[in-house]
Amino acid sequence: MNYAEIKQCDIANGTGVRTTLFVSGCRHGCPGCFNAEAWDFAAGRPFTREVEDQIIESLKTPYVNGLSILGGEPLEPENQEALAPFLERVRKEEPDASIWLWSGFTWEQLMNESCRAHTKWLMPILQSIDVLVDGPFVQTQKELGLRFRGSANQRIIDVGSSLNANSIVLWQDEAIFSSRSW
Repeated sequence: MNYAEIKQCDIANGTGVRTTLFVSGCRHGCPGCFNAEAWDFAAGRPFTREVEDQIIESLKTPYVNGLSILGGEPLEPENQEALAPFLERVRKEEPDASIWLWSGFTWEQLMNESCRAHTKWLMPILQSIDVLVDGPFVQTQKELGLRFRGSANQRIIDVGSSLNANSIVLWQDEAIFSSRSW
């Protein structure tokens, strides 16, 4: 797997201050994508053990709340093989760090065994993350006021609760952000 970028001290992609990994490679090709340069699987640099170590070290910083993973498409099969053990490592070494992941696949697609993203690594990934922002970016549903997502079709899913309930449970934001009246 390659990665396009790592941002430290990111406040746009999940709650609090985060380290954000942008993986390379995506087949969705959403018109208006904010990160189309990461569609190429060869873009960026190789995701090595040293890169993993750097990210985990950043999560030890007291003011960093967690890890966010975007793309490209983290759940393309080519990316899952590297992400699954990395996320399990993050969960083990930094258990208090929240892990958010963005995917153009919907929850329903991911649960369907015929989906290309439904691999042997998918469940270990889902079991390692706290929040999934699902669904493709849809230009006609773009709303600048949405928190942590680009278009209204995308959902913010509480993954642990959804896996336990065997149905989608939406993530609950802080009350101050739940109203559009601000």
